This record gives sequence, structure tokens and C-alpha cells, in this order.
Amino acid sequence: MSEAEPPATMLPEATNEAVDILLVEDNPNDVQLTLHALNRYRLTNRVRVVRDGAEALEFLRARGADGPKVVFLDLKLPRVDGIEVLRAIRGDARTRTIPVVVLTSSREERDIAGLYDLGANSYIVKPVDFEQFTEAIRQLGLYWVLLNQRAPM
Repeated sequence: MSEAEPPATMLPEATNEAVDILLVEDNPNDVQLTLHALNRYRLTNRVRVVRDGAEALEFLRARGADGPKVVFLDLKLPRVDGIEVLRAIRGDARTRTIPVVVLTSSREERDIAGLYDLGANSYIVKPVDFEQFTEAIRQLGLYWVLLNQRAPM
């Protein structure tokens, strides 16, 4: 699959359909792996992929209280980094209750503590191994999409 070709499970950009998962990730390999893992467990019906922080904020501001059930957020993003995206989500009354799961390669304690201080709901270090990554995404999808009850608006 080429980078320009959207995955079959990704919602089209113009859709007004409900979104369960907003995946904010600029690495095409991580996007493909995440969508594969979600698809494997039939959790991809309503996933929206955006490739940078500015695009994520634009999407969330347009949706407001009708935003996704969960945001899977990478930290190292073009244009607006993941930390600023998290700050913006938590600073907007319409989006502050949307759960945010940080998916990153950083194991730095100061990064972990700082992101929880900013309001991250979960901090997951991306496993390098394919099977571990698939299992981590499966568990995240099942919990945040199917089990977790979002705060009322």
C-alpha cells in the first residue's frame, strides 16, 4: 500500500459519520500496523486517521462534543506536536472529556509524568515487536471503544 493510498478501513475525509477512534499518527508503517490490528479484531468501522497535529485539532474543533470515543495520539508530529494537541484538547470545554491515549516510543519518566499532568488518560510505549503491538492495540480498542463509558457532555 502506498502512503498516498488511504487504508480501506479509514473513513473518508469528508464524512460526517460518527468516529470511534481518532488516530493521530504521521508514520505510515505505524498507521498500517494500527489499522491492521484494529481490523483483525473488527474495531475499524469508524476510525479516522490524521497525519499531523494541526489536522487533528481541525477535526476535533469541527466535531466538538460529537468527537471520537478516544484519541490515539503520537507525540512526534509535524506542524503541531502531540503535547500541544493534548493541551488544546484539555483546554477546550467541548473536547476535554475525550480520552487521550498517548502512543509513543519514549520511555522517559519526565515525558510520562508530564503527559499525565497535562491530562493523558493512558501512556503506551509502542512495542517494537509486531505481535506485541497488535495485542496492545487490540486491548486499547476493546477497552476504550467497547467498555469505557465516556463522560456526559
